[in-house]
Amino acid sequence: MPLRKFARDILSCLPVLLGFLTIHSALAAAYIVPSASMEPTLMIGDQIGVVVPSYGLSTANLPFGDALKPHDSSGGRLFGHLPRRGDVVVFRAPANLHQTWIKRVIGLPGDRIALVHGHVVLNGTELPWKDMGPAREESRRGVWLPAERYEETLPGNVHHNILKLSQDGELDNIAPFTVPAGHLFVMGDNRDNSADSRVSVAEGGVGLLPVWNLQGQAKAVLWSWRHMTRTALIL
Repeated sequence: MPLRKFARDILSCLPVLLGFLTIHSALAAAYIVPSASMEPTLMIGDQIGVVVPSYGLSTANLPFGDALKPHDSSGGRLFGHLPRRGDVVVFRAPANLHQTWIKRVIGLPGDRIALVHGHVVLNGTELPWKDMGPAREESRRGVWLPAERYEETLPGNVHHNILKLSQDGELDNIAPFTVPAGHLFVMGDNRDNSADSRVSVAEGGVGLLPVWNLQGQAKAVLWSWRHMTRTALIL
């Protein structure tokens, strides 16, 4: 790894590491991944460092923010700005504001989204996949299922890995729609095991995520007792 890139990665994670030392602060926080929805990027038990003010601040960042949700939850952020496609974000779950969830941003306000046989079609262009070979999903602690790993590429040449357990599952085909203002379309990297924007809030999913719910951007795996080689992994 070139020295300049290594130094840049360390500097970019400095707020996360400082936040880890203080456990929780206005700059950074640490969360433990409880589910398989972001595999292979995040594994069950990973402790992730989150930069809190990445997208500005809202009452969602406060300890009792669930009681302070504004009537119009599509805005209400101080110094707010939108994530980039591909960012891994933590947020108050729309179905239960007491819970913090984590997903990847795929669509921004105004984007036209569809899913065809599992592939995301973004503004009329299908996101390319590269087959990375067989993999496994830890569906729950100690239970592994066969899967296939793909590298998906977002606009701007942003790459990330995803898992597929099957072809043409129940969440693999969605008619085109436009992401409304003040909302995001988010997905788990484990495409067949994630209650994300493809699943309505009424059904326990995220639905279209209001920007108010954002709490920060996940930047690194601080450590994982179950997967020690993932410690200090930059996302």
